[in-house]
Amino acid sequence: MDATPRWLTPEQKAAWDSFIRMQEKLIGRLSRRVQADSRMSPADYLVLAKLTESGDGRMRFMDLAKLVEWEKSRMSHQVGRMVKRGLVAKEDCPDDGRGAFVVATPAGHEAIAEAAPVHVDHVRRLFVDALTQDELDTLARLSDRVVAHMEKQPD
Repeated sequence: MDATPRWLTPEQKAAWDSFIRMQEKLIGRLSRRVQADSRMSPADYLVLAKLTESGDGRMRFMDLAKLVEWEKSRMSHQVGRMVKRGLVAKEDCPDDGRGAFVVATPAGHEAIAEAAPVHVDHVRRLFVDALTQDELDTLARLSDRVVAHMEKQPD
């Protein structure tokens, strides 16, 4: 027996539509700026940012894929492209023969060090400056609540 769909109320749909429109516009504009400013793809930037935020610039392959919410195959293709350009290297995991580390190379560290200040300027201009600190705090709490809720739900 099919359950009756739980349609969104007009207010819920308006909130959802506004959120999606903001997210798509923001990510689209930031992605175009990263490409134009640094000649890195948005995926390159994301991988290098996550690696360099980890402290030593290295992360287990599957941990990185989970962190950015990518399938193993997408991460594999992305890392392969970045290896060819010298931005990252893959290293075997000594305690797990099937595991691997993705490591930011010196060229990768240099690329993210050049791109990050410009990127953060765009994030500030397009996002942070539009909101008060109280609004940013509220948005962070709401975002954390939604992420925690999603993590309890089946994929």
